[in-house]
Amino acid sequence: MIDDRRERPLDSSRIAALDSDALIALYRTMLRIREFEEQVHRSFLVGLVHGTTHLCQGQEAVATGAVAALRNDDYVTYTYRGHGACIARCMPPEAAFAELFGRASGVSRGLGGSMHMTDVSRGLIGSFGIVGAALPCAVGAGLSAQLDGKRQVSLTFFGDGATNIGAFHEAMNLAAIWSLPVVFVCENNLYGEYTPIKATTPFEDLARRAAAYDMPAIIVDGNDVLRVYDAVGDAVVRARNGGGPTFVECKTYRQRGHSRTDPGAYRPKEEVAAWLARDPVSLGRSTVVSRGALNDEEADGLAAEVRREIAAAAEAAAQAPWPDEDTAWQATYSGRIAQ
Repeated sequence: MIDDRRERPLDSSRIAALDSDALIALYRTMLRIREFEEQVHRSFLVGLVHGTTHLCQGQEAVATGAVAALRNDDYVTYTYRGHGACIARCMPPEAAFAELFGRASGVSRGLGGSMHMTDVSRGLIGSFGIVGAALPCAVGAGLSAQLDGKRQVSLTFFGDGATNIGAFHEAMNLAAIWSLPVVFVCENNLYGEYTPIKATTPFEDLARRAAAYDMPAIIVDGNDVLRVYDAVGDAVVRARNGGGPTFVECKTYRQRGHSRTDPGAYRPKEEVAAWLARDPVSLGRSTVVSRGALNDEEADGLAAEVRREIAAAAEAAAQAPWPDEDTAWQATYSGRIAQ
């Protein structure tokens, strides 16, 4: 059965328990993700980011709401469009930029880059360049959590395109039959790289996939951070209490192309305009103002503060040293190969 919460009133006890500080924290996180990605774009254009990078503007509410529902010792896996999950999990922006810039002070010593930002100390156990690769790893983490008996949860982010590959179905099946504490969070942004979902999948509500594994499924507005927080919160409680996995489908939209080389011209202008009108950061601002957590002047001040923070982090990261040869050797081989 699918629990469709897109139009349900926001009246849960979980949302009611959020005080002004908690609402502001959610909004701040979305601002930080948005400004981080905008700065990544600017840094790419001046040659600081090598290779390509995949940005998540428009999907900030998914990472923010989902991660907010977790404990600090829970596990998170994510996609190559995973900067948002890292920032939501409190990865320091300077260390994140340094990783993107290939510097020694990066979270993976500058050796992972945009598609492999990892920080085990924060439960960020893997970002993967292969579509769907995070799913089996999340199931492994869930099995570890179950065996350890510490009531940890493993949460995995993946895109709509991943639901058509074998690893997705294998992961869903194992999580279901072993009743693992895994939360599957599908960021359904309607496109698998450059291809619209209706060209690759016979239906657009991907939560229907969960029925094959007798797994509970929730559909939620992925641009509304409170709805994401509430839906994922229910799934996390279920997993933590031994109830097994849940599939949470977040309907959202990436505002940029698939990667930095993609202008996104294949998307209808009307579609883009409609989703931009429901920008998650703008909706988040409306939420904190309407609920009395901030007034308009304070919201403007918070946005300016975040812009300064992110700009300073990028500037500092750009001045950091490059990793030396020994660092690369030690991270790749168990010992130096004789020349």
